[in-house]
Amino acid sequence: MAIPTTRIKELRDQTGAGIMDCRNALVEAEGDTERAAKILEERNLAQAQKKAMRTTTQGIVEAYIHTGGRVGAIVEVNCESDFVARTDEFKELAHNLAMQVTAQDPKFISREDVSEDADIEPESAYLLLQPFIKNPDKTIYDIIFETIAKVGENIKVNRFARFELEQ
Repeated sequence: MAIPTTRIKELRDQTGAGIMDCRNALVEAEGDTERAAKILEERNLAQAQKKAMRTTTQGIVEAYIHTGGRVGAIVEVNCESDFVARTDEFKELAHNLAMQVTAQDPKFISREDVSEDADIEPESAYLLLQPFIKNPDKTIYDIIFETIAKVGENIKVNRFARFELEQ
């Protein structure tokens, strides 16, 4: 099946996947762009899960100060190599995570950070479970996994701190 390059470019812009991955997904989906996007999403999820056990020793520390300077956050985000840590995708993720921490004030990164006997129920207390402030249809976990699929390395939020001036 011949797939027009405009459709491949459109799918690539939408998903961030590679050109050949987009083409193959469109062929598999018989030209249906929505189905091809779902195929790519499933493949990316599987690839990201395979990378989840890799060690993350590189990364960046990103800070975000909200307008007015009364509240801000600092976040340490780790990846596998310094090469990925310098990419625009990784830097954008770190910035978005710092902005998320500033806006939503999570208490923990994930449920694994809390002892089993602790009684903390609201999902808003866990950064990875919060809806992403720029797209509430996705969680922070989803945003991180999308970036893992784009850059090809494991990514983890190691720690964060939020600061707010007292009233």
